[in-house]
Amino acid sequence: MENLELEKAKAHITVEIIEYIANSVVIKTILKKSTGNVSVISFDSGEGLSEKTTAFDTFVQIIDGKAEIVINGISNFLLTGQSIVIPAHASNYVKPNGRFKMLQTVIKSGYE
Repeated sequence: MENLELEKAKAHITVEIIEYIANSVVIKTILKKSTGNVSVISFDSGEGLSEKTTAFDTFVQIIDGKAEIVINGISNFLLTGQSIVIPAHASNYVKPNGRFKMLQTVIKSGYE
């Protein structure tokens, strides 16, 4: 799947930017800049993201469904409309918990 930015100066319905694909995690970039990026991600049932650590703060907002975001071993259960900030250098992963979509914003400035 091609990962292109959305058309600028045009309204979009965030939850409709990305579709679910069976047995997959799909990522669509909305904006990609040297100082960070914004993406929407869809997860089919049973799909998640493996544990990782990043050097930057990451804002995650659930835009459809519910998700479990584990940060430094602590589970956070989020519903549609809820969000969380994953601190820079924190171990984190997305645990499979049904199908859902999320908006992810990574801010790269301030940690140089």
